Amino acid sequence: MQKTKIAIVDDTKQMKNIVQTNFLKNDNFEILEINDGEKAIGEIKTFLPQVVVLDLVLPNRDGFKVLEDIKKMENSPKVLVCSALTNENFIRKALSLGADNFLCKPCSYEAILGGIQELLSPIKESNITNINSELFPKNKKIDEKISNIFITVGIPAHIKGYQFLREAIKLTISSPDIINSITKRLYPNIAKRFSTSPSKVERAIRHAIEVAWNRGKIENINTIFGLPVYDSNDKPTNGEFIALVADKMLVESA
Repeated sequence: MQKTKIAIVDDTKQMKNIVQTNFLKNDNFEILEINDGEKAIGEIKTFLPQVVVLDLVLPNRDGFKVLEDIKKMENSPKVLVCSALTNENFIRKALSLGADNFLCKPCSYEAILGGIQELLSPIKESNITNINSELFPKNKKIDEKISNIFITVGIPAHIKGYQFLREAIKLTISSPDIINSITKRLYPNIAKRFSTSPSKVERAIRHAIEVAWNRGKIENINTIFGLPVYDSNDKPTNGEFIALVADKMLVESA
């Protein structure tokens, strides 16, 4: 079986440990380690990975510039940014430059692996555009839109529920009726993709929503939906939140 090529551009001890103890022992991957921003593009062009795991703080050349150059490549690889620069402005900048996903450090091997798996098996936009041929202009990627919403409402990228919640929204955009079978179809579908159980998916999504409420960004949440939907004592169910975000994106892009 052909191995998936992953380039890891990071010079931190934590990431080196994850590579040595986990990635190099995974027979599904062929790994290239790069610890210098200046050398990154040349080595990526030679190696031709499917996914690049990229830190933003690098020797000699920062990750933002590396990301810009990656996205200029023909048939550019997917980019999973994994960084300790977790300010909202840094996350937005990385996404605007073409990052396909963003994880906040410290990142576990499981979180990075889940992010890679999501990028390797995304919901195809062709499935979504069947709903409306004008849906989601090419310069407004679905992942970027969802990530921007999560940043605004205060859902951090490093928790598992972030990945599961984003997947749930994408599935609901693609197949709106799936929200009516959340326990029988939605959770099992996400669980299969991330090699976990439906009950863990449900709990992680619930935790992600609770984090947003505990951070007190209720005004931001209501601003996104355009009306006072919730207050601090009125948290939505998983299904309600997923449906609200999916509906908002569908309506705005119609």
